[in-house]
Amino acid sequence: SGCGDESDDLRQYIEEVKARKSTDIEPIPQIKPHESFLYVDAGRRNPFVKAPTNTKPIGGAIGALLDPRRNREPLEEFPLDSLRLVGTLTLSGQPFALIKDPTAVVHRVTIGNYMGQNYGKIITISDSEVSLREIVPDGFGGYIERQALIAAAVQSEQP
Repeated sequence: SGCGDESDDLRQYIEEVKARKSTDIEPIPQIKPHESFLYVDAGRRNPFVKAPTNTKPIGGAIGALLDPRRNREPLEEFPLDSLRLVGTLTLSGQPFALIKDPTAVVHRVTIGNYMGQNYGKIITISDSEVSLREIVPDGFGGYIERQALIAAAVQSEQP
């Protein structure tokens, strides 16, 4: 069967392709010449020296807060904007916050606990909000501290 001459459909396809009109190929676009830039250092900083920053490098005091050996807490898995404060309580004079994660699990946290994906450490808890201190990269190899809040969830009355 391999030696048979039953390739009429192949011959027909070849004739069909040969009968098509050819189109012109577009010419290669012209490459614009490179414009050189003459650097004059009068009053400009050296482009090969790192610009000074006002942030603290990872080895400083902020670096100590980024302890890679610390066990991460469950709420550090979620971004802050996905967490909701659903209640507060005080036990033996210590304030606690009830935080609901995106999976609808409610966690009890207190001052010193961590939450959010940027090393957010809880610094205060009030009836209406939880205040955190986050450590975020500054884009220049260092880190900066930033305040963040998680406000109480607004509940609407249902008729």
